[in-house]
Amino acid sequence: MGHAHCCTVLLIVFLALQQAAGFWHFDVFPSSFKTQNKVPNNSTPPVLIVPGTAGNQLEAKIDKPSRVHWMCYKKTDYFFTLWIDLNMFMPIGINCWIDNIRIVYNRTTRKSSNSAGVSVRVPGFGQTYTVEFLDNHKLSGYFNNMVTHLVNMGYVRNEAVRAAPYDFRVAPNEQEEYFARLKKLIEDMYEQYQQPLYILGHSMGSNYVLYFLYQQTQAWKDQYIKGFISLGAPWGGAVKTLRVLASGENLGIPMVSNIKIREQQRMTTTNPWMLPFEEAWPADHVFISTPSFNYTRQDYQRFFKDIDFEDGWFMWEDTRNLTAGLSPPGVEMYCFYGVGLPTPVTYIYDDQFPNADPVDYVYADGDDTVDSLSLGLCKRWRGKQVQPVHVKEFRSMPHMEIVLNRKVINVVQSILEGRYGEEDSTLMN
Repeated sequence: MGHAHCCTVLLIVFLALQQAAGFWHFDVFPSSFKTQNKVPNNSTPPVLIVPGTAGNQLEAKIDKPSRVHWMCYKKTDYFFTLWIDLNMFMPIGINCWIDNIRIVYNRTTRKSSNSAGVSVRVPGFGQTYTVEFLDNHKLSGYFNNMVTHLVNMGYVRNEAVRAAPYDFRVAPNEQEEYFARLKKLIEDMYEQYQQPLYILGHSMGSNYVLYFLYQQTQAWKDQYIKGFISLGAPWGGAVKTLRVLASGENLGIPMVSNIKIREQQRMTTTNPWMLPFEEAWPADHVFISTPSFNYTRQDYQRFFKDIDFEDGWFMWEDTRNLTAGLSPPGVEMYCFYGVGLPTPVTYIYDDQFPNADPVDYVYADGDDTVDSLSLGLCKRWRGKQVQPVHVKEFRSMPHMEIVLNRKVINVVQSILEGRYGEEDSTLMN
């Protein structure tokens, strides 16, 4: 591919992606924050970032028994970028990519594994580059604005501000090794700075953090965690997950069909985990409406059968109780999320369901991706734990923009500098 054509493809893909903010994939924003030379500040607490779904890079090495297309690589002697590599969006490339990134679920063992002959690793654990930009060309910015701002405050990358990327294809019930590494990283940062740290989570990363905190003793949390800052967490799941599993969503990429990308979106255990929880929705709310049936949260088994993805039901059974009940986290909590944006809560299909896009939508309040019922479940923790729970709603704040918005980042700064007070928060009774 010629250089000029390659650049054109890059531009088209990333302009398209900018219009497609979503819950389980990255968004694309050029960094508007410039690094300034600041003296390191060792007085502010260290910060550990846990990204959302698809919010960090993945790498793969392959030695496959077969290939899905003759143009796909069958073997590599090195690890290559699996997420995100722009070649995956090309007509042939997407078939190779889906076969490399998919997981294989075993109903008998209730375990998932990589595709045959594929090794996947998460680069940069403990470092920030893998969450600041999701591609090696630094076009798909994610936490770069946030980290750059922290550096301008006096934080040092990979020292006082670090990140804990993970294999976002796999739900927490199969992430024992990751959580062991996360715990050790927290303890190491505590030892280095001799003070507890803040965990900063976005989107499903916050659900990961919540699950992790449930596994720790209160004494451990009291010693090592100063607070948990959550941005746009789908505490009660997300309705959008049902649409993605049913008919797919191509992230706004004009060269990729929804049905094609659906192959990959079904090959994770995190999407079934994020189906709407009973804590957020009444039993009779219709999430998917078709001419033949209306699906509520009581109909998940039939839903998976009707979309011909019965493994999804077993995945959901495996993960449904990971944070069920939504007990308080046991640490000081800062729960921030967007409201005031139309957010689909019912997808209406015609008789081509599930192999065609929805024909209509019912909207409710939310951050354009997750509804406010789910986002606001953290309010129930106020008064249910010794530690304070701060809730702040940001009007008309999209799900992805909350990570890079200057107003939000300034509020995060006020927390780290010990200036955040009740007068700054919007507490609703």
